[in-house]
Amino acid sequence: MKYILMICFWMSITLVGIQAQPRVEFNKKTHDFGAVLWKNPVTAIFQIRNIGNKPLVISNVTTSCGCTDAQWTQSPIAPGAEGIITSTFDAMALGRFQKTIGVYCNADYRPIYLTLCGQVTTDPRKVLQLPYRIGDIKLDKDAIEFDDANKGDRPFVELLVANVSGQPYPPVLMHLPPYLSAEATPDTLAHEGYGKIKVTLDTEKLPKFGVTQAVVYLSRFPGDKVSDENAIPVSAVLLPDISRLTSAQQQNPPVIHLSATHLDFGTLAVNEKKSQTIVISNTGKRDLEITDLQVLDGSVGVHLKKRVLKPGTSTKLKITAYGRQFEDRKRSPRILIITNDPNHPKQIVNVSVTSK
Repeated sequence: MKYILMICFWMSITLVGIQAQPRVEFNKKTHDFGAVLWKNPVTAIFQIRNIGNKPLVISNVTTSCGCTDAQWTQSPIAPGAEGIITSTFDAMALGRFQKTIGVYCNADYRPIYLTLCGQVTTDPRKVLQLPYRIGDIKLDKDAIEFDDANKGDRPFVELLVANVSGQPYPPVLMHLPPYLSAEATPDTLAHEGYGKIKVTLDTEKLPKFGVTQAVVYLSRFPGDKVSDENAIPVSAVLLPDISRLTSAQQQNPPVIHLSATHLDFGTLAVNEKKSQTIVISNTGKRDLEITDLQVLDGSVGVHLKKRVLKPGTSTKLKITAYGRQFEDRKRSPRILIITNDPNHPKQIVNVSVTSK
């Protein structure tokens, strides 16, 4: 009987160990850059989600050659939360390329492999096949996003632009807010010419922590005016300053937990609306403060019951999708939550809707 009890005891421990573990899910495992201009580095972002029930820790990320580097979320990723792995390819060698990224984490004893591929070329005509278009100008992005910036940083985003207008074109961004600057290289594009607009963020000039949103406008020709047709949304996320936290605050932080990080509303008619609810919980030891709540790319309404959660308490976030607002949407909306959780100050809820 004693031996049977011991066997049952060890089996229970083993089962608990098997059941309680992190599990990973990637938004993609291969990123195809297509045609890449020689000596123009390109960056891929892989989203990694913890679908298990224990914190996910990425211990290391390796690359298959020195032409590729990688950065990743360093802090533990809570169950239901997401992290990112960013990899940049330097595009210094011409021809077809395929590079491997090895992700080492506590969800598997073996590395999980991601792939970068594409073709480096000096032929701008191959790069003219950019996915977005404003008038007779093609671009590689339809939005400018600065994620996870800290006070004092000066991050930048580069827009690749190609001119298919048949006329010389000076690329200019109009109506820049005070915290943004832009520089085009070269300053004039010939027909089927290509270049870059480097947009730099001055975090010292951002009006607040959390999310700041704006709209800039790409001039399609000299003397162009602003309109919805040449608008490019801009978002900047300035993370809270945790350097001033005391050691006691760092050792006993609030911990945010979301019941879901993706909502699928299915198909909505133009005159239809649907609502879903996410539970936000504080599983930490200090008050959780929701300092900012914003919708990126519009199209949904949000209602939050409480912004301060005592340890062990929860609140509900109601998200409502309106069918009429999704008729001409090019981008899926996201809800961004900023809190005083020092390890997970930013949380994103992705929303999927299809209009009839």
